[in-house]
Amino acid sequence: MQVVTRIAELRAQLEPFRRAGRTIGLVPTMGYLHQGHEALVRAARQECDVVVVSIFVNPLQFAPNEDFESYPRDSERDRAILSAAGTDFLFQPAVAEVYPRPLLTDVAVPELSRTLEGRTRPTHFQGVATVVLKLFHIVWPDKAYFGQKDGQQVAVVRRLCEDLDLPLELRVVPTVREQDGLALSSRNVYLSSEERRAAPSLHDALLCGREAALAGKEGQAVQAAMEERLRKEPRVRLDYAAVVDPDTMQPKSDLTGQVMLALAAYVGRTRLIDNLVLDL
Repeated sequence: MQVVTRIAELRAQLEPFRRAGRTIGLVPTMGYLHQGHEALVRAARQECDVVVVSIFVNPLQFAPNEDFESYPRDSERDRAILSAAGTDFLFQPAVAEVYPRPLLTDVAVPELSRTLEGRTRPTHFQGVATVVLKLFHIVWPDKAYFGQKDGQQVAVVRRLCEDLDLPLELRVVPTVREQDGLALSSRNVYLSSEERRAAPSLHDALLCGREAALAGKEGQAVQAAMEERLRKEPRVRLDYAAVVDPDTMQPKSDLTGQVMLALAAYVGRTRLIDNLVLDL
């Protein structure tokens, strides 16, 4: 695995593969890798000739009161994981390499960014869209790999690609979970032992919502079923529960076709998100 920290160097390294018609896959991450990230890398390894993984903790997607400085980092461990998973290139730039001067350009998908995560984190998806578009222009991948756990992010990136006619395929990999259902997240490391025991209630709430949806309940009743389950867990404080169209992020009442059940909640001081996509 080659570790590259400069944009120009990565482009130069990838150009021979591109000229030879090799398929390039990109897995964007913020590091502190877990099995969910490994699943993305494995999917890219199976489908692409060249696998590029980026590790970049993007300051633009953190609000001033969020955990940018304390976001977990372990570069040595990450590199060992990626090397074992078959990564060809690790792109690990400094902030000054990605943002050498203040940006005067906005990249946003506002209609998909105002709801759910956007209500709590109003600048988050503009930061996501900006860094993703920059990575796409740096790497020019044929395929890019994202996890379903970040369902709203997937919708934002998909629409970004469609609206701007980006010549790549977006690949979405299912959420990887612990045995008790907790979705893997780099932020799980913040949980105390008591909070860790409470955290699977998010997945339990999604299962309650799925049961209500399969029983033919309308959107508000499905949302109420999720909320009721989380009220039973004293260590969990609900931020939102929602039943939405996974492409538009708009609420759905008549549950037909694809439906996303989405949750965000604080477990102690740690904010976690999760979702399930149903075909009804």
